[in-house]
Amino acid sequence: MVTETDLIRALEKIPYAKSLGLKPLLIGEEFTLVMPYQDTNIGNPALPALHGGAISGLLEMAAIVQLYIANEGTGLSKPIGINVDYLRRGKPQDTYARALIFKQGSRVANVRVRAWQEDYDKPIAAMHGHYLNPKAAED
Repeated sequence: MVTETDLIRALEKIPYAKSLGLKPLLIGEEFTLVMPYQDTNIGNPALPALHGGAISGLLEMAAIVQLYIANEGTGLSKPIGINVDYLRRGKPQDTYARALIFKQGSRVANVRVRAWQEDYDKPIAAMHGHYLNPKAAED
């Protein structure tokens, strides 16, 4: 079983995750990735609004960590292709993301991720991605 400490170590291997300040939150078996607010994650200071790259980075990392959990810590999956839908302005506050693996084959996994701030039912962005499983990457 993957622990919160294992998740922290996995995120430390990803420079962009460190730059965004991402923190794992594991409650029972439910995983949520937290992007604490940082001034450096603001893309439009006039609004202010989070940068789209910070939001998509959060979504992508949530998928990778969810797959890391599903693969019992055997390695980090690599993105093949992702599509992000920006649904609302990301306000200057903490942002959360949760991933759901729709299908995981021997080589490729399909993952959907939702990012929200104040209300899970009002997402600010959603992502659908395809990821190469760690064992398939070794082939």
